Amino acid sequence: MSIIDSVWHYIDKYYLSGIINDTSYNPVDTLTYAIVLGISLFGVLKLLEKLNVKIDSKFMISVTPYIIAGSSLRVLEDLKIFAPPLKYLFVTPIIYFFMFSVTIIILAIAINLERKKKIRDYHTFFGYTGMAWAFLNMSALLVYGSVENSYPAAVIMILGIVSTGIVYFISRQVNFALLTDKVNISILFTHLLDASSTFIGMDWLNYYEKHVAPTFFIDLAGNFTDHPSLVMFPLKLLVFIPVLYMLDNKLEDEKDKKLIGIMKLAILVLGLSPAVRNTLRILMGV
Repeated sequence: MSIIDSVWHYIDKYYLSGIINDTSYNPVDTLTYAIVLGISLFGVLKLLEKLNVKIDSKFMISVTPYIIAGSSLRVLEDLKIFAPPLKYLFVTPIIYFFMFSVTIIILAIAINLERKKKIRDYHTFFGYTGMAWAFLNMSALLVYGSVENSYPAAVIMILGIVSTGIVYFISRQVNFALLTDKVNISILFTHLLDASSTFIGMDWLNYYEKHVAPTFFIDLAGNFTDHPSLVMFPLKLLVFIPVLYMLDNKLEDEKDKKLIGIMKLAILVLGLSPAVRNTLRILMGV
């Protein structure tokens, strides 16, 4: 086997095969995508700075519909309404690049319209455009599929809200300001919603976890409980509370502080995107 054949075999085994067959991640592609994400954050930060975009709560609210649009588009692919090669555009991780490209284009258009005084606030135009896209995707889901599991989907939402409410209540009682902050608790909600979707999907409906790290801890918890996917709740808290604390309290240099917004946005995407996709998949029975 030539070097080129060996390299191609490696790429196919660890990257292309997972995308084409939509299978679980492996340690190699997981590490690669994590590195790409880390590098991309700096590029996105520079691009948003060039567009003069401040990553604050207002911007995060306006970008949220695009996360929902991307997740619902992913579920449309799960319904197998797209044929190859178009379908590969909507498979993770390629869909993240697709969504980012379209989102940035719409954002640039919105900012340009504001500068030309065609609109008052680009956040509003940008946010409503995302909402329209998400609505179209949701409508397409109902056209091409049907609601199969409304009760489990409702339970996911309830679990996400209740678990977040408990964390918020305890934080209020002990004056833990980190998790009474609206942005931080909203970010944590997306990850607890993701944990809820994983638990309901695996425990009730025999879905399986595709990601390497959660699979490791779920398998480990299986040695101690019949409901191992519950480990996702404490796991999310143990990972993201320290991360949010470090972002809010340890980045004191002015240059470092610029990273806070983009990192919180990335954490929001990493929580809300799988949470919405999982919940919609369960709702539609795919």
